[in-house]
Amino acid sequence: MRSPVSSTRTYFDHMNDTRLPSPQRDWGRIDGIDLLRGLSIIFVLLNHVNMRLLSVKLPYTRGLPAQLVYSLVWNGQFGVQLFFVVSGFLITSTSIRRWGTPGRLPPSAFYKLRFARIAPLMLALLAILSGLHFLGVHGYVVQPKTGGLGRALLAALTFHINYLEASRDYLPGNWDVLWSLSVEEMFYLFFPLVARALPKKRFLVALLLCFIVAGPFARIKPFNMNPVWREYSYLGGMDAIAIGCLTAILTADRTLGRSTILALGFIGSALLVFSLCFSITAYKWSLGKTGLNMTILAVGAALVISAATQSKWQAPRFLTPLRILGQRSYEIYLTHMFAVMGLFALFVRLGKPMRGVPVLFTTALFAAGLLGWIVAVLFAEPMNLWLRKRTGAGEVVLGSAQPQVD
Repeated sequence: MRSPVSSTRTYFDHMNDTRLPSPQRDWGRIDGIDLLRGLSIIFVLLNHVNMRLLSVKLPYTRGLPAQLVYSLVWNGQFGVQLFFVVSGFLITSTSIRRWGTPGRLPPSAFYKLRFARIAPLMLALLAILSGLHFLGVHGYVVQPKTGGLGRALLAALTFHINYLEASRDYLPGNWDVLWSLSVEEMFYLFFPLVARALPKKRFLVALLLCFIVAGPFARIKPFNMNPVWREYSYLGGMDAIAIGCLTAILTADRTLGRSTILALGFIGSALLVFSLCFSITAYKWSLGKTGLNMTILAVGAALVISAATQSKWQAPRFLTPLRILGQRSYEIYLTHMFAVMGLFALFVRLGKPMRGVPVLFTTALFAAGLLGWIVAVLFAEPMNLWLRKRTGAGEVVLGSAQPQVD
C-alpha cells in the first residue's frame, strides 16, 4: 500500500530522488502507462457518445469554445494512437525481459501469449454480437451492404475489419471497435517472424523506422483518397506501434540519469498537451494535413513512457480511478459500446433532454468502466491464466510491467 507521503509526490518532485532504479528491477505496474491507457479509453468513449448525439442532431456543443469541444469529444482517434504506442512498448519490453532480445523471440511462445490475452474476450464478444444479430436487435444487425454476419466474422477473425469498413461501409458500433485490433494484431502476427529474421538490433530498428516514416503518408489525402482508410489503415496505425517498440528496445539496457528522465517527462508531456489540447492550432500549422499530428502525439507518449518506466513515479491518489480504467483498458475498449448504446437508447426514450447530456457522458463512462472491470475479473483474466497454464506459455506473470494481472 502506498504511503500518504509518497502517493502525493508530484512527477517532478520525484525526479529529485537520485536513487534511480535499474532497468533490470522487478517490474510492477507502471502508473504513467496506466494513466495513458486510462486517458485513451476516456477519449474513445467520449467520442463514441458524441457520435451518437450527433446522429440525432442534438446541438449540445453550441456556444462552447471549439478547442474545448475538440479536446473533450473528438480525440477518439488520438486515444487509439496512444493505445498503439503503449501496446508496442509493453509487448516489446515483455519479449526482451523474457527472451533477452527480440531476435531470440520464439514465435510459438509469443503467439500463445497473444492468444491467451486477446482471444477469449474477442471470441466471446463475437459470439454475443452474432446472437444479437440473429435476434434482430436494433443497432446490432450487420447489414447486407457490408457482406452480412459471415463476412464480418471472417474480417474479425482474420484481422481486416478495417479494410472491410473502408471498402464497403461502417459496421455496427460494437463491431467497429475491432478495426484497431485488426491493425494491432496484424503487426504482431509478423513481429516475431521479422524479429527472428533480423536478429541484429540495428536491422530491426531500421525496419521500425521505416514504419514510422511511412505512417504520416498513409494518413494524408494525396497518398490515400479513402477517408475511412486514412484513419483505419494498417500503416496509419503501425507507426505508433513501431514507436512503442523502438522505445522499449532503446531503453531496455539503459539506466537514464535524473536530468534525462526529467527532460523526457517534460518534453513528452508538452507534446501530449499540445496534441490533445491545441489540435486546432496543429491543423492550422498543417500538421494534420501532413499526418504528423499523430506522429507528434506518439512521440510524446513514448517519451512519457520512458520517463515513467525509469523513474518509478507513483501517481497521486486522486488519479486512482484513471489508473483503474487504464488497467482494464482492453476489456473496457471491447465492451464499452454496450454501455454507450444502452444508455443512449434510454436517453432518446427520455426525449433527448439537453440537460441530460452531461449525465449521459458521466454515466456512460462509469458504466463502461464497471462493465470492463467485471469482465476482466470474472472472465478475461481467469481465461488468460488458464490458457497460459494449459499451453505452458507462462503461469505467473501476465503481460508487461505487471506482476499478476494484465
